Amino acid sequence: MNQPDLGHKVAELRQQKGLTQEQLAEKCEVNPRTIQRIESGEVDPRSYTLQCLSRELDFDFFRDDRKNDSLWLVVMHLSCIIPLLIVPLLVWSWKKSQSSKINQQGRLVLNFQITMILLLFAGGFLLTFLTAGLPFIGKAIDDAGMNMGLFEIIIICAPMPMALIGLLCAYSGIANAIRSLADKPIHYPLSIPFLK
Repeated sequence: MNQPDLGHKVAELRQQKGLTQEQLAEKCEVNPRTIQRIESGEVDPRSYTLQCLSRELDFDFFRDDRKNDSLWLVVMHLSCIIPLLIVPLLVWSWKKSQSSKINQQGRLVLNFQITMILLLFAGGFLLTFLTAGLPFIGKAIDDAGMNMGLFEIIIICAPMPMALIGLLCAYSGIANAIRSLADKPIHYPLSIPFLK
């Protein structure tokens, strides 16, 4: 629920409960001016304040936002298919203060994507190094009198780690999007916890 509807609903529920703005502010441990500003639509309450208002007024202000949260969570998780980092970073930065679920899962997605990007850079560097060294490796194999089949196996297997990282990203993104919709625990393997 967004302003000004949120402010009107808080005022309506507070009056139904027979509370003054000062009494509600005291129960929520905030300044009475904060309640006044919320009710007038001047400010959007912080997540903690909104949770407290929900508890004191017996109304779930997050009800409408949970549907919206699911959409943003799925977008963040599916962005792992192509780890560009910009999509989850924007969603997490924009929504983290409004939803603890987006905050928590956004950190997991960002940690996973940062880790995968680092692995892809490392793999790309090694692949470039190997590609640049192919003429030398081929000459060394010829000089050693070894079978050319080994050389061909090296060439074929060199990009495999990159392909496996891509498959891991796709699988993790899709699986965690499904887990998120089902309210199951989220797990990203091989993540380094950059954001705690």
